Amino acid sequence: MKKALIAIIVVLAGILIFRSCSEDKKEKSILQENSMLIQQQISNVSKLIVTEGHFAEVYNYKDSQELFGPLITADKKALVVVNAEVTVAYDLSEIDFEVDEENKTLHIKSIPEPEIKINPDFEYYDVTADYLNPFEASDYKKIKKNVNASLMKKIETSTLKSNAKNRLLSELSKFYVLTNSMEWKLVYGERPINNFEELQIID
Repeated sequence: MKKALIAIIVVLAGILIFRSCSEDKKEKSILQENSMLIQQQISNVSKLIVTEGHFAEVYNYKDSQELFGPLITADKKALVVVNAEVTVAYDLSEIDFEVDEENKTLHIKSIPEPEIKINPDFEYYDVTADYLNPFEASDYKKIKKNVNASLMKKIETSTLKSNAKNRLLSELSKFYVLTNSMEWKLVYGERPINNFEELQIID
């Protein structure tokens, strides 16, 4: 009777150990699958979020050189019409993130800075120059530099950068939905993200 009881206990212990090992393997398998899924989703997310804008500007360029004092000068001038396409983009392939399987956490360490690209198209009108002060390559470089600086000021006061950030937050919200559906946590920097509203305060 005792031998039969011992045998039953050994069999039950073996079954429990087997089940425990099976559950552990299943748990690890699920964690690895979830981790791979998260990494794949981040890799598949849009590589580039782009907001485009169009700016037009009329720029008057003038340069004078004194020849024999301030009474006699050699002048050159140009009227420049600029039409520029501007893009503000985030390269999401540069997101720095870590997947913590043990704590079921997707940790986004940092996101890239926005990239601003200005593609101006210059049209020159009323270009005049004195013989002793001709237009040179340096003048065109100066015009381009001044126009780009002026356009950058307009971009800073426009809605382009805020629109691009909204597009970025839209992409990051996909990570929140994904982690939340798998009962994982999303952390940005050192701040846990518990709802969509907390995504809005990301700098």
